Amino acid sequence: MTREERASHAADDAAVAVSPLPREVSPLPRYEVGRLGRSVLDAVGTVLVGKRDALELVLAGILAGGHVLLEDLPGLGKTLAARSFAQALGLEFRRLQFTPDLLPADVTGSFLYDQRTHDFTFRPGPVFTNLLLADEINRTPPKTQAALLEAMQEKQVSVEGTTYRLTAPFHVLATANPIEYEGTYPLPEAQLDRFLLRVSFGYPDAEEEWSVLRRRMARRQEESFLEPVVDPATLLAMQAAMEDIVVEDSVGRYIVALAAATRAHGQVLVGASPRGSLALLLLSRARAALAGRDYAIPEDVKAVAVPALAHRITLRPEMWLRRVDPTYVVNEVLEKTPAPATAALPSYAVPGPAAGAVPAAGAVPATGAAPAGGAAPADGTRPRHAASRDTEPAVDVYRYTAPPRS
Repeated sequence: MTREERASHAADDAAVAVSPLPREVSPLPRYEVGRLGRSVLDAVGTVLVGKRDALELVLAGILAGGHVLLEDLPGLGKTLAARSFAQALGLEFRRLQFTPDLLPADVTGSFLYDQRTHDFTFRPGPVFTNLLLADEINRTPPKTQAALLEAMQEKQVSVEGTTYRLTAPFHVLATANPIEYEGTYPLPEAQLDRFLLRVSFGYPDAEEEWSVLRRRMARRQEESFLEPVVDPATLLAMQAAMEDIVVEDSVGRYIVALAAATRAHGQVLVGASPRGSLALLLLSRARAALAGRDYAIPEDVKAVAVPALAHRITLRPEMWLRRVDPTYVVNEVLEKTPAPATAALPSYAVPGPAAGAVPAAGAVPATGAAPAGGAAPADGTRPRHAASRDTEPAVDVYRYTAPPRS
């Protein structure tokens, strides 16, 4: 039987592995995204103690539709974090332990001969899930690591000339151990670039570590289980709401300036690509949504700059002898690149039922304060632009027109 015949006969049998193209998803209101996001973080925080900032970065990566690389020392909760997020988000979860003898077919699936039907049928691999934990991804050879590239970028898998779409939402949370390099295969830059951000948890302090022990004794069992806070459909609606987060022009140009500064840095051989700029944009919008805002501010960009850019930077060889870390380069770029301060709305237009509204002119601090005429809330929530509340009639507030000069 030829390859084409096998693929044709297996199409019906593999229907379970094929997901239709995603339908249009109605986004949730901004305040609902923030509320549900905080509930998810609260639930996961009952299992992982004292890691709220790192967990918020992981959730921001998921809301932005990306994949997360958890790189840290053994025993700091990387695997537990992935399983806890899958439970809290109500996602189908599979764990794949990457080993030196793992083959690409063990990840994507393969055609197997069925003696009952005398035909080849497709058996989907672990990648056909909602949240895949690629545990110790740097312990498998590059050809097996590359088996994830198409799934991570295109949300599909190609086997024997047949393409199978993955069910949305689909996210990869990969773990890597930065020590014990014997028998490991460092991820190539091309695959590191596919991860939206890289997160590390770090060691807990004394009180947090004691809280871990105390909760383990109160639980009276090793495993911990979380009740779902949302379901896959709700998560898709939360992700769709990210498109409603406003990014003003000066904030967008600030993102571009940060990425460009990494390329011009004297200690950098290869700087962040435009994919890094896009990662900053997506993560800053997600962080704004988790904060209950429908607009991004420079502080959102600064908070996600190191996780989004550090793993995309290749230092010059002599920098390794000086023990210079890419994180240092990103922090230096943040210090030297001036942050914008503006009250303007974006210049890009979004179709709306009414004419565009013109915001008040004048500069404001970069902390998200409102323009002149109204003080911003202390928590940095939303500036009171015209028709900007969720409860008010929908108008096109995204089209900005510069006021006439006197």
